[in-house]
Amino acid sequence: MSTKTLQKVSEYEKSNVNSRLRCFKRHISSQKQSFAEELSHSLSHESKFISPKFFYDKTGSELFEKICDLPEYYLTKTEIEILNHLKTELPHFLHDDFRLVELGSGSSTKTRHILDVLHETQSKTEYFPIDISDILESSSQELLSLYPRLHITGIIDTYENGLEFLKEYDSKNNLIVFLGSSFGNFSPKDGLKFLKKINSIMKDSDLFLIGLDLIKEKSILEKAYDDSEGITRQFNLNMLSRINTELDGNFDLANFAHVARYNENEKRIEMYLQSLTNQTVQIPKAKLSITLQKDELIHTENSYKFSLNDIEDMMADTSFEIKRIWFDSNKHYAMVLASKI
Repeated sequence: MSTKTLQKVSEYEKSNVNSRLRCFKRHISSQKQSFAEELSHSLSHESKFISPKFFYDKTGSELFEKICDLPEYYLTKTEIEILNHLKTELPHFLHDDFRLVELGSGSSTKTRHILDVLHETQSKTEYFPIDISDILESSSQELLSLYPRLHITGIIDTYENGLEFLKEYDSKNNLIVFLGSSFGNFSPKDGLKFLKKINSIMKDSDLFLIGLDLIKEKSILEKAYDDSEGITRQFNLNMLSRINTELDGNFDLANFAHVARYNENEKRIEMYLQSLTNQTVQIPKAKLSITLQKDELIHTENSYKFSLNDIEDMMADTSFEIKRIWFDSNKHYAMVLASKI
């Protein structure tokens, strides 16, 4: 590790689980403080919102895994279809050993398709999952049982902090992957800023692989985010449960409905929690009292969809050179491999 990386390490709790797995987790006190501070800001707005990054506590991550298996949620199936193609094509772009760095790793199920490639071609495979959820440690244990030459350094933190951790780690090539269309949660402005951030920490030899959901029929999109089994509803409402548990909030979940709709002009799915009654909610650890009117909305997520032109312009504007774009058979989804210009 470089000197700057060692300085970063001091901000984390380190656990060496075994000789092949270690995790760095930002100190719990700073995590809760950040959650409370952001809520005190976002829920004080006239148009209230909660950042989607707070979906992914342990329960939220488990619910999202269930969403990925739903028949309406096409994204996982299409991405896996593309990843199966990548198994034969990705090695053509890997001219040396690469460390796999994943943003938002979750259960790392889809990651295995890429690990298969690296494990076959390298004597030792390094994997750096970056995820805000504690599920990272348990999912890593499972991967170690499947890949005997795999070594994992998990970073339990935000993407931005995880990238700073990696920035001057060492000189090894990194393959940075951002799967699952999570990039669509960023606004166009913030998305460009985040891509520039990724580009800024990359070495000239590094590669970046990103999944992007494409524009398609409104009915397909809305069913994917408001499924018949109500799992996405539970996922959205869990945000309030997390506030109750971690910050002593008193949200009554029965007083809220899940809303998901496609905004065609903005090319995005919008998710909200809708207040079903006039109510006041206290969040003591955020020093916050909020009043909600009947039918008032709390915005929890945008999920932007992209055209091919959008993708090409976005990558060019953030100093990436596109090496290859893969699509699923229905052209519902794209995966883009890029390097620094």
